[in-house]
Amino acid sequence: MILVFSKTCQVAVELAKRAPEAQFLGRDAADLSDPDACAKAILAARPTAVINAAAYTAVDKAEEEKEIASCINGRAPGAMAEACATLNIPFVHISTDYVFDGAGQAPFSPDATTAPLGAYGRSKLVGEQAVAAAGGIFAILRTSWVFSAHGRNCVKTMLCLSETRDRLTIVNDQVGGPTAAASIAAACLQAVVALQARPEAKGIYHFAGSPDVSWADFAREIFAVSGRPVDVVDIPSSEFSTPGKRPVNSRLDCTNPSALGITQPDWHADLDEVLTDLGVSK
Repeated sequence: MILVFSKTCQVAVELAKRAPEAQFLGRDAADLSDPDACAKAILAARPTAVINAAAYTAVDKAEEEKEIASCINGRAPGAMAEACATLNIPFVHISTDYVFDGAGQAPFSPDATTAPLGAYGRSKLVGEQAVAAAGGIFAILRTSWVFSAHGRNCVKTMLCLSETRDRLTIVNDQVGGPTAAASIAAACLQAVVALQARPEAKGIYHFAGSPDVSWADFAREIFAVSGRPVDVVDIPSSEFSTPGKRPVNSRLDCTNPSALGITQPDWHADLDEVLTDLGVSK
């Protein structure tokens, strides 16, 4: 039995479709602000593997809530990883491109130097370090720009705005790989299988949609595929100020997941599926 932390996040919903036999722990059963309770939940359930899909994801609010973000994204995954190491079972943890500073234009490799720009990225990096330090069998999947037919994400936001707006200004100098939650869920399950067969494959992996694209061009594709007549006007990120800094370059080098039997997804195909699920395809 696979134990999954989170019931309602985008990836957890997709995991439930693909692994309905798994046990899903929501906030009522596993409070990530209590790392010890998370570890105890794992030791009590004695699963065959654990996937942590839960996280503190409020990038801007994290600047005011650094301690809780660090606990949920940092100490809790570390406690989970330690419990998994005790049971000698795989632990799959989802991380983010925000552990990098976004400098340059080249894709970041898994072993590239980390340098988070804000509290959210720092909290996720603390989690990565704690998971690795636990000494167990783990896979950290760094991903970016998650979207799906549920939850809060860019695709649903653009569709909502298109209901009342025919012109939008969107950042064009932030570039990355939009990644469907469904693809991330499938990758997590494949990572479990791979680690069970080959524990030596443990490590940090990058998993994001291809090809890389700017937020503005991604929005254009959303409107084109959904048949929404919205004019997208490019603006630099300097004109869109937020409390939490975003990396300008979110490109991830995704060649290494092949070691887990995982291939990089095409976000165009995934976007088509999501829009079909939402009933807004042309």
